[in-house]
Amino acid sequence: MGLGAMLLQNLTAYGTPIDPLQALDRVDPKVKKELADVALNAAKSKGASYADVRIGRYLNQFVSTREKRVQGVANTESYGIGIRVIANGCWGFAATNNVSRDGIAKAAEEAVAVAKANAKIQGEPVKLAPQKGYGEVSWKTPLEINSFEVPVKEKVDLLLNVNDIALQNGASFVNSVIFAVNEQKYFASTDGSYIDQDVHRIYPSFTVTRIDRTSGKFQTRTSLSSPMGMGYEYMHPKASEKVEGIIPRYKARYDILEDVKFAALNAAEKVKAKTVEPGKYDLVLDPSHLWLTIHESVGHPTELDRVLGYEANYAGTSFLTLDKWKSKKFQFGSNKVNVVADKTQVGSLGAVGYDDEGVKCKKWDIIKDGVLVNYQAIRDQAHIIGLEESQGCCYAQGWDDVQFQRMPNVSLQPGTAKLSVDDMIKDVEKGIYINGNGSFSIDQQRYNFQFGGQTFHEIKNGKIVGMLNDVAYQANTQEFWNSCTAVCDASDYRLGGSFNDGKGQPSQSSAVSHGSATTRFNGINVINTARKI
Repeated sequence: MGLGAMLLQNLTAYGTPIDPLQALDRVDPKVKKELADVALNAAKSKGASYADVRIGRYLNQFVSTREKRVQGVANTESYGIGIRVIANGCWGFAATNNVSRDGIAKAAEEAVAVAKANAKIQGEPVKLAPQKGYGEVSWKTPLEINSFEVPVKEKVDLLLNVNDIALQNGASFVNSVIFAVNEQKYFASTDGSYIDQDVHRIYPSFTVTRIDRTSGKFQTRTSLSSPMGMGYEYMHPKASEKVEGIIPRYKARYDILEDVKFAALNAAEKVKAKTVEPGKYDLVLDPSHLWLTIHESVGHPTELDRVLGYEANYAGTSFLTLDKWKSKKFQFGSNKVNVVADKTQVGSLGAVGYDDEGVKCKKWDIIKDGVLVNYQAIRDQAHIIGLEESQGCCYAQGWDDVQFQRMPNVSLQPGTAKLSVDDMIKDVEKGIYINGNGSFSIDQQRYNFQFGGQTFHEIKNGKIVGMLNDVAYQANTQEFWNSCTAVCDASDYRLGGSFNDGKGQPSQSSAVSHGSATTRFNGINVINTARKI
């Protein structure tokens, strides 16, 4: 089942079907403030020492096509309120879609009752990092075109054009989708914050399949797009942002029509490409591929709740234990490796002004000159690693979910010396240039892993000599990042990301970006993944 079919099948989980025009309606922030005060006052009257309120309206639009037909169009809305409190030193949470004064007051009382019940068995009280109140503030994704204002017909016509180009260039099958999200979130707390935020994201994608009828072999290539924290302007490429190369490279805008043409040609080439010879190779990894390796091997193991074992029975733990951080000398990677967390990066999926517990978002170092220097922590975790304030990376997927520590944008910083992709390839004697993300496997401590990709080009004596198939590379996280020998400069820096990063019990999904420039890793073990019949 492709991405489009899976999303369409599960879209009922996103909310109640609505007319597309209803997505343009707004709830007045004054009304939301009045409702939030009802919750805060009710919680305090029942004994809460702290309370926060999230009023959320979550909109989703999904348009899916296959070859010459529309598979489905869906528009959904989810609207309600979640209330989190501390009473008797313990957390309590309740939520309701009855957004009336009586419904909200009842939910606040329930949250306090849950906290008091939990306090009977909790050993230590919650310790929150201090947080000032911001009063009434707002933040909005910088938009040029609101995706929900663009007619569905325009999106359908674009996707059918995408499919037509794929078929004209030899594709046997093609499906394409556009998924748009708008999170209208209002946060209030007893700290004195009233924060109104309007968050937009978009994700266009496709999958092209080419079948060789003679041999029966087939190959696919998915889009090299990235889900982005942008509006529909993402679908309007600018000539100044186009980067030439053997594979299309897109900066802040995406040319889906060009990409699908390349994809059809790539799939045809892949059908005839030779299988890889296993062995050691220098890998040149494009950001369209490297984002996933960053996500799995850097993003997840630096989540403090994983490090502390809070996620052990579901998402796993982390090899980056506290003793490694405390030593201040654990060599996570080479001195070329500088990784930052950043909830403010414009265009990224994780970009917001304030997180879901009212902390103003910021940027901080995780890996500095190859050394582990920090983790990701929220208000009730900050004291564990000696922080005086939260790092602002708390998030809940919906109003009815309790917020908890989630991954901010985690990105590899570009190199400081001028270095293009072509220059990097010229220095490789035996290597593989990998674009796009594919299958992956990584252990529960985020240490031993295997990654595939979309396209693989063989490099011999500084030149790309043809396409390869059946490529995957294996390493452990520390040896992999210590093999990093070169990172292209900022002119090649691009974002990749995940629209659906799962974590927690009950499971929640979040959207997160990972940026990098094209990066070289020397002497990595490559295996052949072809099935032996």
